[in-house]
Amino acid sequence: MAYPKKLLADDETIVYELRPHWRALVGPVVVFLLVVGLGSYFLATLSGSDSSLAPIGRWTIAVVVLVVLVVWVIRPFVYWYSTQYVFTDHRIIVRTGIIARKGRDMPLSRVNDVSFSHSFVERFLNCGTLQVESAGTQGQLVIHSVPNVEQIQRDIYRLHDEDDMRRRRQYDQPPGDANA
Repeated sequence: MAYPKKLLADDETIVYELRPHWRALVGPVVVFLLVVGLGSYFLATLSGSDSSLAPIGRWTIAVVVLVVLVVWVIRPFVYWYSTQYVFTDHRIIVRTGIIARKGRDMPLSRVNDVSFSHSFVERFLNCGTLQVESAGTQGQLVIHSVPNVEQIQRDIYRLHDEDDMRRRRQYDQPPGDANA
């Protein structure tokens, strides 16, 4: 799901377009394997039973397996798939959700400080949490599970400097000078 170009300014270009790190899907995959394995085992156990409660037990197991799969497997996968981190040469864009969308944009001109943190496992997997401090009233933008978080942090500083230089050239340009 690429970020629509029509939502960018005329002179704005995408530098990075990311999703949360794939590690966010490790838990749902483990849950999927456990639930399918345990559900199959219990269904097979009840199939060999001559009890009159076996049909009710099979339906109960199927419903529990379905609910667990929806809540702990499908929902995290949909969240991962529908989350976008877009870094352009003008702003940082975060979008989440499929049906109900939620988003936040932070202009690079408002960025005061960019920091990152990652645990030992995140460092091993080359991801982490990015924290961008803003000069605006919204304060801090915290983005979790960012792939290559150290590289992104350095590039945000670089993009901030380039945006600042672009704004200065635009401000210093005399009115009516179309060639600058």
